[in-house]
Parts: sequence; C-alpha cells; structure tokens
Amino acid sequence: MARILLIEDEAAIRRVLVKILTEESKNYEVEEAADGLEGTEKVKDGDFDLVLCDIKMPKMDGVEVLEAIMKIKPEIPVVMISGHGDLETAVNTMKMGAFDYIAKPPDLNRLLNTVRNALDRKELVVENTRLKKKVSKNFEMIGESEGIQRIKELIEKVAPTDARVLITGQNGTGKELVAHWIHQKSDRSKGPMVEVNCAAIPSELIESELFGHVKGAFTSANKDRAGKFEVANGGTIFLDEIGDMSLSAQAKVLRALQESKISRVGSGKDIKVDVRVVAATNKDLKKEIEEKKFREDLYHRLAVILIEVPSLNERREDIPLLIDYFSEKISGEHGSGKKEFTEDALEILKNYDWRGNIRELRNVVERLIILGGEKITEEDVKLFGSKF
Repeated sequence: MARILLIEDEAAIRRVLVKILTEESKNYEVEEAADGLEGTEKVKDGDFDLVLCDIKMPKMDGVEVLEAIMKIKPEIPVVMISGHGDLETAVNTMKMGAFDYIAKPPDLNRLLNTVRNALDRKELVVENTRLKKKVSKNFEMIGESEGIQRIKELIEKVAPTDARVLITGQNGTGKELVAHWIHQKSDRSKGPMVEVNCAAIPSELIESELFGHVKGAFTSANKDRAGKFEVANGGTIFLDEIGDMSLSAQAKVLRALQESKISRVGSGKDIKVDVRVVAATNKDLKKEIEEKKFREDLYHRLAVILIEVPSLNERREDIPLLIDYFSEKISGEHGSGKKEFTEDALEILKNYDWRGNIRELRNVVERLIILGGEKITEEDVKLFGSKF
C-alpha cells in the first residue's frame, strides 16, 4: 500500500484531496499534516512513498519543507500544491527537485495522473538503489590479512585520481573485484564500468570490439558499431587478461592512452574519448616483453599504479571469513538458512592447497552446503570437500 503524506493548512482542501485519493484507490493510505513543521517531523519519523505539499503555510512554507525533505529523504517524490499566485514559485520548486505541481482547485485527472506518475518514479528510484547495492555487495572485498588491508589502503588513495592501474595476480584471486572497487570509489562511479575479457575475444575481432567499426570494414560489418572505449566514455574500461591482447591491438590501445583518441576499424576519423583504463593480467608481462609478445611502452603506460593481488595460500587467515561470506551468500541463493562450519572443518579447509584461489574455495563451499548436513563438519569436508 502506498503511503501519501498531505501537508496542507486548509482543512477543507485536505478533506477534498483525501476523499479523491482514497476513493480512487484502496491502495492509497493518506496521512495529514496541518502545517510545514508538522509535515517535516512526520517525514523524519515515518515511511512515505509520496508527499503532497502546499506552498503557502504557517510556521514553515512549502519551499522550506521541500528543502528539508531533499536533505533527509531525497528519494521521496514531492508534489507541490500551488494557489494562483504561487505558480512561479511552484515552477522554481521543480528546479529544486520537486516532482511536479498541481494548482488549486485541483483538477481530478491531473491530480490522479501526477500521483500515479510520482509513485511509479519512487518505485524506479528504490529499484535502482537496490540494484546498486546489489552490485556493490557482489564485489565486496572480504579479508583482514595484511595483503588485503594493503590493497584496500592503496585503492583509497588511487581511486579518486585518474591514474591508470595494472592489477596482477593468479587466476581466481579477485583481480576483477579490485577493478570494481577502484571504479566504485572513483569520481567516475556514476559513469559506466565496461569490462573486456581480452582472452575471450579472437585476435581478429579484438580491435573491432575495443574501437568499433564502420559499415563495410570487413565481411560481417553490416552497420556502424561503437567499440568498448566509446561505450565507456566518462567512466572506466577494465581490460582483463590484457597479456593476451594482440600486438596490433596493443598499438591502438597505446595511442588511445597517449592521445585520448580512437578510430573505428575502417575509418580514419578520430573520436575523442575520456576513459580511465584499469587492466589486469595473470601473466608476467616483463617476461612477455622480453619475448616480444607485449609492448614495453604500453606496459609503462598501464602500470602507473601496480597492484599485486595475493594468492589464497598467501592469505590463509582470511579463509574462515571468506567461507562465512560464501556460506551466507550461497545459502541465500539456494533458499535455505545459512550453514555453519565447525572449527575442525575450517581447519582442514585452511590447510588445503588452493591452486584455484578464491574461485575454487567458493565452489567447494557450495558443494559442501548442497551435500553436507545442517552443520558442515570435518566428516563432510573429507567426504564432499575433496577437490580432486
């Protein structure tokens, strides 16, 4: 049920509006406030989906109420109620953040349409907020080991800058997670975060994927297409497994970093791009440079800040925390209660040789949750936790 707060000092108008809204929908619950001060207090203490607020009121006028709501609960849409002499003020309140305004005496259809649209907007805001929180939770960095604390401190320093970052480490250690943290904590967090797995794209297609192409550039190029660098404009591009990128693509990436320009395959036209580049690899790029498989000038451009992610075997003290995190997350995905691990079970898992790192640990925890008992014991680990 949608909860609507009506802030209006004229009792007769309150009665009319409450009657219209409650007769229109049994899903509307309307609470009243006789002045701006009372209304603001109710917003602070209550949970409302929409506020209808008069402009001219004693104690605290509608403009002041709107300013207060924008500070304490900006997700709540506010519709202003204006008299004939208040129309200019009503328009100005929309510039301040009001959703809309309705004039007195209220037109029935106009009022109901405005209320429905405002409530729809509230649902979208709540859903977007939920999705952002979900994304953030998916990339939580779990651990208290010295290596993880060092990475967190480095991210705090590096993220607000536009410095390019190269993340190294074994497969499954969480390089992608570090990249997401850098983006989320940067000034570009409202912009796109575009991921490119360089190892998963055939070498003959990587340039088109990164820089786009024009119609007719090659056999299957049936129309113009923007590349990942264009899509990431204003945000961050994450070049995962960059050690697998072809030398010709490396040359174009180098130009993009040097000049902040790219050109689509088949076109000589330059396109300006404003993109922060974060790259990752599990390869030893210095060795790749010696073997002429990776450009040294590109390496130095990328590795302004170098972050090495430790293997799970190097941070065994974090394993119980990771198991607890995965247990809660996986149990929720399977619709069951969180399963606890006994100390004996945790001790065995802490001493495994985790060659697949965190990715492998997650798989083992999921297997134990599905196949083990209500509490995961040493016997469960010996029976179901074998990795081979």
